[in-house]
Amino acid sequence: MKLGVVVFPGSNCDHDAYYAVTRNLGQQADFVWHDSENLNGFDAIILPGGFSYGDHLRCGAIARFSPVMRAVKKFADAGGLVAGFCNGFQILTEAHILPGALIRNKGLRYICKTVGLETVSTNSPFTNALKPGEVLQIPIAHGEGCYTADEATLDQLVAEDRIVFRYTDNPNGSMRDIAGILSAGRNVMGMMPHPERVSDPLMPGTDGLGVFHSMLNSLAAISR
Repeated sequence: MKLGVVVFPGSNCDHDAYYAVTRNLGQQADFVWHDSENLNGFDAIILPGGFSYGDHLRCGAIARFSPVMRAVKKFADAGGLVAGFCNGFQILTEAHILPGALIRNKGLRYICKTVGLETVSTNSPFTNALKPGEVLQIPIAHGEGCYTADEATLDQLVAEDRIVFRYTDNPNGSMRDIAGILSAGRNVMGMMPHPERVSDPLMPGTDGLGVFHSMLNSLAAISR
């Protein structure tokens, strides 16, 4: 399997994601620069965390216009797996690939700590290796991580089983404690916490590996 890790000016978790894929999963990965429009040969794409374009205007607002995002949308529309972590989630909402928006944290402070995540849905390519209700300990690091959407969208996410993770102790004011969601086609996921930061035995934990193993399971099933 070969995964692409998109690199925007200001990305700072790209190497973490690359390491998780290559060292912890033993799979191939390549970096994809923001001005690339070619995602041929990749089985899945990761949009990593960081501060793309310095978070000017607002998080992800400029990155959504990068040439690579046209390729990401095309890739996703064709059924390809796309995962966005933290800033990657923000970019996916700005690009309207995922619904809703990420706004300033309640309290208007940057938060960097480990939080509890309840696994809400395991019916996805990103959570199939987890158990319903399983609580993961995953770090967050964001100033604009408060998920918001209109009530109709929130109700739709619930009705369609598209909420994959909820905070057990909501740190940022996200509506309905939402920490991660799926696209309508279930092949795109955005989550504010950083699974790539807890995917190695040398880290404080390995709870993030469940997300990567789930993706690998899905890709293996597709290739059979």
